Amino acid sequence: MSDSHPKPEDELAGSEQPFVAHLIELRDRLLWAVAAVAIAAVALALYPGPGELYDILAAPLIVHLPKGATLIATSVISPFMVPLKILMMAAFLIALPVVLYQVWAFIAPGLYAHEKKLVMPLVVSSTVLFFIGVAFCYFFVFGQVFSFIQSFAPKSITAAPDIEAYLSFVLTMFLAFGLAFEVPVAVVVLARMGVVSVEKLKEFRGYFVVLAFVIAAVVTPPDVVSQLALAVPMCLLYELGIWAAQVFIKHTQAPQESEDAA
Repeated sequence: MSDSHPKPEDELAGSEQPFVAHLIELRDRLLWAVAAVAIAAVALALYPGPGELYDILAAPLIVHLPKGATLIATSVISPFMVPLKILMMAAFLIALPVVLYQVWAFIAPGLYAHEKKLVMPLVVSSTVLFFIGVAFCYFFVFGQVFSFIQSFAPKSITAAPDIEAYLSFVLTMFLAFGLAFEVPVAVVVLARMGVVSVEKLKEFRGYFVVLAFVIAAVVTPPDVVSQLALAVPMCLLYELGIWAAQVFIKHTQAPQESEDAA
């Protein structure tokens, strides 16, 4: 008995490439990504410079230190290595859109049209959300946290943080807030892949609130300000992810899935 709905021709048929061709393209994409980071690093080295970048990064802490206090270096090579690490970190963040585009361009030929509709918005939104998380941490959270910590410091103690310890703290906080702001992307991906339904995500709201506060307590300093600053946005972004998942599922269905739904 013949099928009344003939299977449409696979749009990826005939687009396969030899394995060596994939390796060559991967090499080229990696070179473009590395070149973007290198160009950004050279530009930052010329202006404003590694030392000035560290001053910008340390500004939220310096403002809340006692008058005359400053950061110290306990290692001989720290004054050279720490600004260099910050330079490379800043260069990677600036070049991140180019790096993600190279990843997208490499995997795009192997995706169906309806899958491409999903990937590109996720790449853009994940980049923007990560930057928003880092900016939120730098401009708001750091000031509140350092002010809260210094308010508990005894007057007999002069704070003189080590520059390597401060860099490690900053990177941990940036990573925590950058990834926390990726909650909507994770929710959309899980829902679109069919791992969990939107209804289940809605039922999981209460558990996610508890999970958000547990994560905030683990990855942030032991103060109420930073924990609330991380947990509350995660809960709000979870709600945003549920709404976005419904929109993405509706507009990124495969042709056969759309016919079945109709």
